[in-house]
Amino acid sequence: MDSTKKSSITESWRRFSRENELVYLFLRNRVAQLAAFIAIVSVGAAALANFIAPTNPYDIASIDIMDSLIPPAWSAEGESRFIIGTDDQGRDLFSAILYGTRLSLTVGLLSIGFASILGVTVGLMAGYFGGRFDAIVMRIADVQLSLPAILTALLIDGIARGILPQDKHDSLMIVVLTVAIGLSLWVNFARTVRASTFVERNKEYVQACQIMGMHPLRIMLVHILPNIMGPILVILTVDLAVAVLLEATLSFLGVGVPPNQPSLGTLIRIGTEYLFSGEWWIVIFPSGMLITMIISINILGDFLRDALNPRLR
Repeated sequence: MDSTKKSSITESWRRFSRENELVYLFLRNRVAQLAAFIAIVSVGAAALANFIAPTNPYDIASIDIMDSLIPPAWSAEGESRFIIGTDDQGRDLFSAILYGTRLSLTVGLLSIGFASILGVTVGLMAGYFGGRFDAIVMRIADVQLSLPAILTALLIDGIARGILPQDKHDSLMIVVLTVAIGLSLWVNFARTVRASTFVERNKEYVQACQIMGMHPLRIMLVHILPNIMGPILVILTVDLAVAVLLEATLSFLGVGVPPNQPSLGTLIRIGTEYLFSGEWWIVIFPSGMLITMIISINILGDFLRDALNPRLR
């Protein structure tokens, strides 16, 4: 009975994978599976940092400056309680990487969520209504595309530093980073959604909704948006890696999160100061974590782009 039930479940899963083209293509792509595994492990480890990390690197009371610059445990001068060593302040580097990854991913997810909501909304309206609103939005997008995303984020962060008091700025740093990175990435969503909406609004199902007197907002959200989700998902995946990298870059430049709550970019910046003095582990391990995570997310984005676009197969 058990073997019959197991074979039935197996056959049902095979049938589902054959009918769902995206799942079928994913099961045949070993590179995408490896990238998904790495991404899931990275996100899971960051989410469970409170339970996995031996210490809390954000808790000053748990840090001893006498433990600074201890090499990895397998080195002659290493200690077993610090698997991959400590940084210049005595923080356990393994714990700092877990907490830093969580902070980087949090900022990346929030900023890409903000950018997608803003970009999709503006793109839908520009593509559906056209006219002067479309012209204004696209000229703003053209101007922003002429500037690198990092410069846009730095500009917005600088404006926030000038407006907010120092204590308020530090307490709202994640909000400031989210807005800065989000406003530097919304253009990709807006341009793609606008182009797709231009195509969809001339199709018969949209014209039928218009003849029936349906509200434009309902047409855009209920009928057009579900039919253009493919490109949006691809941009979400690819730009998530960009958002995480932007946060790391801002922290590396010293304008990101506060030093007492280091992200991966902060750890890398600290590590570069000690690289040529022999403390290589402070920069190598955070850099390796950042590179691995970004590459895995980019591979998933490339897979989604190829899987959702039949012309690229």
